[in-house]
Amino acid sequence: MTPQTLAPIKPPVAETIAQAGRLLKGGFLVGLPTETVYGLAGDATSDRAVAAIFAAKGRPGFNPLIVHVADAADAPALAIVPPVAQALIDAFWPGPLTLVLQRRADCPVSLLASAGLDTLALRCPAHPVARAVIRAAGVPLAAPSANPSGRLSPTSARDVADAFPEDRVALVIDGGATPVGVESTIVGLFGDRAVMLRPGGLSRAEIEAVTGPLAEAGDDADAPRSPGRLLSHYAPGLPVRLDATGVAPDEALLAFGAGVPEGALVVENLSPRGDTAEAAANLFAMLRRLDRSGARAIAVMPIPATGLGEAIRDRLARAAAPREAPSREAAS
Repeated sequence: MTPQTLAPIKPPVAETIAQAGRLLKGGFLVGLPTETVYGLAGDATSDRAVAAIFAAKGRPGFNPLIVHVADAADAPALAIVPPVAQALIDAFWPGPLTLVLQRRADCPVSLLASAGLDTLALRCPAHPVARAVIRAAGVPLAAPSANPSGRLSPTSARDVADAFPEDRVALVIDGGATPVGVESTIVGLFGDRAVMLRPGGLSRAEIEAVTGPLAEAGDDADAPRSPGRLLSHYAPGLPVRLDATGVAPDEALLAFGAGVPEGALVVENLSPRGDTAEAAANLFAMLRRLDRSGARAIAVMPIPATGLGEAIRDRLARAAAPREAPSREAAS
């Protein structure tokens, strides 16, 4: 059997961005940086391109994708934007916030990207390369995290290239390490309710300063109305043990802050100074390194739920979830 060629990595220069635009217009997939994690981008208006994203990731079709636009002004052509949504857009776009809104009847985005639902998950990323690629493609881009279904999200171009052969992903644009490091926060706007669907790179406190208290999503993990709602996801190959206060000699330790227990096979500290923003930026890269350490399992020290700690704890809980159930992957 001939070895597969990995997806090529190219720098974020004008020639690469123009090439990415041509590839996306042609129905091919491109790995691109955002401020949260790297995305696996395809033309959101093309059923074929969206289907290729699902196939490349091994992702079930009932799980919706986040659609990315280059500018906040592009949103009203795709979805109905109520006043509270507009207030969030004005405050936080471009940035790590996804809004789940009512689709317009004439919305050109593939229904496959919405998993057949009447809602649409929309985001305007802050990364200049991502926005330049969207403009070069001339269409909104569906861009879940550029990783195989259920696995760790990618925070570097190499993570993406190592995961996908060239016959799946035509090009990966190297925009450096992602500064936020966890996926976007997802807020649903359903009638007059603003609902926290997934904690992420924008804190609850920042959002609630605009919306007031957020409602909590129900237990809809088996039929998600938004990306990121499925139970087992963001998972390394090794088992994950949460809220560890001690560690075994054959375990890897994902530490946080001071007072790190001794005796682990290998240690990565998300933030020695206890900063949850720094920890979020390091989360997936450190989990990847620990996953390759030869340890039996990964023990994780307690992490506070303040600031971006809520998003970190959400990702770790999903990484530690039982995997015996059918694999229904969550989006990014």
